[in-house]
Amino acid sequence: MTTLATVPDAGWQRWEHRVQTSAHPVAYRLLRSIAARGPVVRVPRVGVVVSDAALARDVLCDTTHFTKTGPGSPSDLWTPVLGPAVLLNMEGSDHTALRRRLSGLFTPGYVTGLCDRVLAQPLAGLTRRLAAGEEADLVAVAKSCAGAAICEITGMPAEPERFAAAHADASEVTKAVRLWRHSLPPRQIRHAREVLGRLTASAVDAYRRGGDDTLPGRLRGLGLTEEEARGAVGAFLLTGTETLVSFIPRLIAICHDTGLLDRLRDGTADTGTVIEEALRVTVPSPVMLRSVARATEVGTVPVAPGDRVVVATLLCAAAYGGFDPGRPHPPELRRLWFGAGPHFCIGMPLAMAQIRAVLDAVLAAGPVVVAGRRTARRVLIPGYARLTLTRRSAP
Repeated sequence: MTTLATVPDAGWQRWEHRVQTSAHPVAYRLLRSIAARGPVVRVPRVGVVVSDAALARDVLCDTTHFTKTGPGSPSDLWTPVLGPAVLLNMEGSDHTALRRRLSGLFTPGYVTGLCDRVLAQPLAGLTRRLAAGEEADLVAVAKSCAGAAICEITGMPAEPERFAAAHADASEVTKAVRLWRHSLPPRQIRHAREVLGRLTASAVDAYRRGGDDTLPGRLRGLGLTEEEARGAVGAFLLTGTETLVSFIPRLIAICHDTGLLDRLRDGTADTGTVIEEALRVTVPSPVMLRSVARATEVGTVPVAPGDRVVVATLLCAAAYGGFDPGRPHPPELRRLWFGAGPHFCIGMPLAMAQIRAVLDAVLAAGPVVVAGRRTARRVLIPGYARLTLTRRSAP
C-alpha cells in the first residue's frame, strides 16, 4: 500500500465546521476562542479548560489529583440516572475491581460475532440499494445499526422494527447535557431514568435468565450483581450510541470529500489509518470532565479541590492540523478521544468493529458519492441529520 500524502481540502473542513457550529453555535466558538488564549484557561461557569494533548493525558491518567466522582465531574451528571456503581462515575479500588471483571467482555471474537449477528441485515440492505443505483441515507442506516446493537446489549429481540425506537430512546437521555451544566435538572433526571428503565427492563430479564447468549447474561457470569449489570448496560448505551451515529457518516463524508473512498475500495489506502485520522479530526467525544481532588497545577494554572476540569479533546486533536492519514499520531495524542489511563474506553473494540463493518458495506457497493447532506442542529454530539449516498454514474 502506498503512503498517503496530505490530502487536498475538497470541502471537508468547511463541512466539519458546519457540523460543529450547527450542533453548538455558541460553545464551539467559545472553545476555539479559549484555546487561542493558551493551553490551560480558567473560564467562569465552565471550569479549567485544557486544550493541550500532553496536559490532557496527564490529567486523565492522574487519578490522585483528578477524579470522576467530585463536583462538576461525570458523577454529577450520571449517578442520579445510572446509580453509583458504573464505570462512568467510579474511582479507586471499586472502579479497578469492576473494570477487571469487565475486561474480558469485548473480546475480538465477541465483537466480530455481535456485528455479524446484528448488523448483517441493515448493512446488506445498504450495499444492495447502493449497488442498484438507489439512494440511501447513511445517518438512518447508522441509527438502525445503533438500534440493533442496543437490542443486543439490552437483551431485546433483534427485530428491525425495534431498531429506530431503541436508538431514539437512547438519544433522549443525552439531549439535556450542556457544557456549562454541571448536573441535570430534576425533570431531566426523572425523564432519563424513565427512558433508561424502559431500555434496561429487558436487560434485567436477560440477566436473570443467565447464559452467554446475551450481554446481560454474560455480565452475570462475570460476577456482576443485577444492579451493577443494569448500570453497566445503561452506561454502554449512553457512551456508545450517539458517538457512532455521529462518527460513521462524518467518516464517509470526509473520505468522499478528500477522494479517499476510491482508494479505500481499491486497496491503495489503509483502512485502519484512515479511520484513526478521521477519529482525530472529528473527535466524537469532544469533551471529558474531571473534578480536582487534591491541589495541584495543570500546566502553570493552579487548581484546588472542587475545581472542574474540562479536557477539550476536540481542541487537543485540532492542534495537530488538517486531515492527513500519512502523519503518525504522537504518543500524547494517540486515541485520546477514547480516554486515557484507567478510564480508557472499555467498549473501543466494539466501536471499531461497528465502524469497519459499515465502511466495508459502503465500499462493497462500488463507487459511491455523497448526493446530499444536512447537518444536525443543537445536538450533544455533532453530526449530520442526513447524508445521502448513491452510486456514481459512469463517465
